[in-house]
Amino acid sequence: MTLRFIGTTSDEGDCPTLYDIPETDEILVQGDRETDPDHLVQLRDVKSSETFVRVPRSLLVRYAPRTDSPELLPFASISHLFREFRHTAWRLETRRGYASDRRSPKWQRWQAGEDIASESSNWLENIAAQTAAGKRFERVRIVDEPATEGQRFLLAAAPGNVQAGEDIRNLTRAQAKELRLPDYDFWVFDSNVLARFAFDEDDTTLGVYLTEDPAEVLAACQARDAAWHYAVPTAQFAERVRSTM
Repeated sequence: MTLRFIGTTSDEGDCPTLYDIPETDEILVQGDRETDPDHLVQLRDVKSSETFVRVPRSLLVRYAPRTDSPELLPFASISHLFREFRHTAWRLETRRGYASDRRSPKWQRWQAGEDIASESSNWLENIAAQTAAGKRFERVRIVDEPATEGQRFLLAAAPGNVQAGEDIRNLTRAQAKELRLPDYDFWVFDSNVLARFAFDEDDTTLGVYLTEDPAEVLAACQARDAAWHYAVPTAQFAERVRSTM
């Protein structure tokens, strides 16, 4: 089973923390073990396999409330959101590669040494249209050290997105871990709609979970704010990666 980081109220990266267990719809709680004997003696129906931890009420209030689990939707079903959002569409990319990139005709041209940043697409045309209307497309990509092949491909293509109006920035994976960023990809629209990606083990997009659950959206917005504060603009980050190759 997998664990999905939900959120923490710790500034030091230790505890307390909540994790989601998607396969069981349960939550795993990380906190300080309860050792007060006066408290332990009052606990009821304790099994030998159980233990007890302390967490602040604010952690549960902020992250634990949730609506029913959203269903997995095809990515195409949310395409209208990229035109209809009112202010900001923001993306976090966490993976080391994407099957959609490897299957793209751009992939072979990039491997052949061609410039892929100047190619047009419907995606770039929409970015230009939305940003011309005063909206913002923003994205933070997490990059390994050294960068993977898939990450280098995205760095090579990024100038085209930037020229169209999308602000793309980058963080190292070490920085992302220090900031306790989620380990899943998502889009958040206007700080109130979250589209969280699902992938298989081959980096193929299976779909997205769309939700307006306040706890999930808040966690995404907090991750966005933390990542954006430290992320480096694409051109500057790409130069750093080239200098290490």
